Amino acid sequence: MNGSSSAQQVHIALGERSYDIAIGAGLLDDPASFDAARAGTQALIVTDATVGPLYAERLARVLARRHPQVRQLALPDGEQHKSWESLNLVFDELLGSGADRKTTLYALGGGVVGDMTGFAAACYMRGVPFVQVPTTLLAQVDSSVGGKTAINHPLGKNMIGAFYQPLAVVCDLDVLKTLPPRELSAGLAEVIKYGPIADMDFLDWIETHVDALRACDPAALAQAVKRSCEIKAEVVGQDERESGLRAILNFGHTFGHAIEAGMGYGAWLHGEAVGAGMVMAAELSRELGLVDAGFVQRLTALIERAGLPTRGPVLDAQDNAGRYLQLMRIDKKAEGGEIRFVLIDGPGRAVVRAVPDALVRQVIDRCCA
Repeated sequence: MNGSSSAQQVHIALGERSYDIAIGAGLLDDPASFDAARAGTQALIVTDATVGPLYAERLARVLARRHPQVRQLALPDGEQHKSWESLNLVFDELLGSGADRKTTLYALGGGVVGDMTGFAAACYMRGVPFVQVPTTLLAQVDSSVGGKTAINHPLGKNMIGAFYQPLAVVCDLDVLKTLPPRELSAGLAEVIKYGPIADMDFLDWIETHVDALRACDPAALAQAVKRSCEIKAEVVGQDERESGLRAILNFGHTFGHAIEAGMGYGAWLHGEAVGAGMVMAAELSRELGLVDAGFVQRLTALIERAGLPTRGPVLDAQDNAGRYLQLMRIDKKAEGGEIRFVLIDGPGRAVVRAVPDALVRQVIDRCCA
């Protein structure tokens, strides 16, 4: 499967902000993949120190047909660099090169690069166009889709950002071949989450194909990326700014974000934290009588088979549950200091609701190493 003519398309329907996700092999080298981008004089490829040496020159060659000037900026790699300092490097580059409102930004990398590039695009001159070119499984199935852009704050993950949609998302499946196994597993967490919240048939499919996915089988990856993007597109199309339904996409993330902030960004990968977080959220759902123990065991077994942790870390030896609760109160779904969790309301359905602290403490105590 080469060239965007054979790419599969998933449409994000958001009126005048609508766009397509292209999924296929060989898309990075095909100029047609970037037809949705406006032809301004300047383009800036924002990447990181790991991905840049692998793919930035290839993307620059393709973009040179559309933009007379193509610049590159490699940011430091890692979640710990998703910060004001790194964001300012993007602004320094844009201002230093005289970038105007028709300059297009291209986010070439994983979720960190995509989030920061999108946020920079939302802010620079109050908004310039950008294109997502995700190079990790996690970014292809989740973070590059839907227009959530942000940086981290020491007190909370993704707390400073904007909703800002890209012109297009180009998912070249070939780039996943250079992904380290740990990063691939982290991406599988975001694939797995779509089953319990929206599509149990997809969960069945993942269980059957998890070994093929971990082995980077092209057909399995194509199906996983496409179905994940379809589910996310459906949700985002109904609730772009997360006023209600879209919050279900954060299954496992309330616990997961607490793990990331509590351990220090980068110690656990985002997908690893979400893996353990999904087990805790499923256990909390069981405590409330929404699912049975068999469902929790099934989900836990799949998360383990994906190469992900199923137990949360201890964040505080004196009062571990208290530390989790403290961090979760900063979660974006919290209202009036009340933590709201994404729970499984029967297999294939999710609900967002508050839960008494005492019950949450029990689950944390049971589910942490």
